[in-house]
Amino acid sequence: MYRCFFATPSLTRADGFPTNALHGWVKSVWRLMDQEKPDHTVVFFDLGGAQDRLALHPEYKAQRKEMPAELAQQIPYVKSLTISLGLAAVEQYGVESDDLLASCAVRCAAQGDEVLIVSSDKDFAQIVSDRIQILLPPPSAQPKLGWRRLDTSGVLEKFGVLPAQIADYLALMGDASDNIPGLSGVGPKTAAKWLSRHSNLEGLIAAADTIEPERFRVPLREASERLRLNLRLTTLNLELSLPEVRQCEPNLSSLFDTLSAMEMRTTLEEARSRYTQRELF
Repeated sequence: MYRCFFATPSLTRADGFPTNALHGWVKSVWRLMDQEKPDHTVVFFDLGGAQDRLALHPEYKAQRKEMPAELAQQIPYVKSLTISLGLAAVEQYGVESDDLLASCAVRCAAQGDEVLIVSSDKDFAQIVSDRIQILLPPPSAQPKLGWRRLDTSGVLEKFGVLPAQIADYLALMGDASDNIPGLSGVGPKTAAKWLSRHSNLEGLIAAADTIEPERFRVPLREASERLRLNLRLTTLNLELSLPEVRQCEPNLSSLFDTLSAMEMRTTLEEARSRYTQRELF
């Protein structure tokens, strides 16, 4: 939703109600459905209040700015459009959508499904496997790169570590977007080099007296408990129970009514053409 909001020019209804995120959201969903032709699609919404991580680290995500009011106004309509499009939608207060998505993805993969996660969130790289890949949106600064798939070899190429090491990698470097402080001075190259030699955070801490560069030896020993806490924060919870996830056929009456009420005329015309033509076959 954020990407759609900022990537789509300012669009409003006649009364000034913003609609740019709605335009971007519907077009993005259609583009992905046409491109990937999935059997099932689930959208995870974040209601906030990550209770488990906040209990560990009260400053978790505390630095994030408030959502723009123009986007907040559109969220109820994004959700209603998602359901009207026939997509399954999952949300749960007090639980991060990342954990819900990861739990669902791993469960589906274990059942033999091929899973494609549409996200630019690097946390999901830790569950990439032979049955789970990430579809990365094009970077805002380089839109011509298009959508890119990230498999296990892609994770290694992008981050310098394997999927199973991503949580350790983020724990060492920290994650500014989640307000998780890493070990001062440790960047991607150093974190990747250490993990390639010592496998994981515990292996690195055990070897603190011999690591290079030498200047990190004392800081690493002193920060060991904080880094272990970081690891608990950066590791996705894959054990969440999920509500029944059911994808339905599009509710065309609701979809057309919402698009009409939002004065999204071009999108409404495309929706009528797309779904009416489909019903002829």
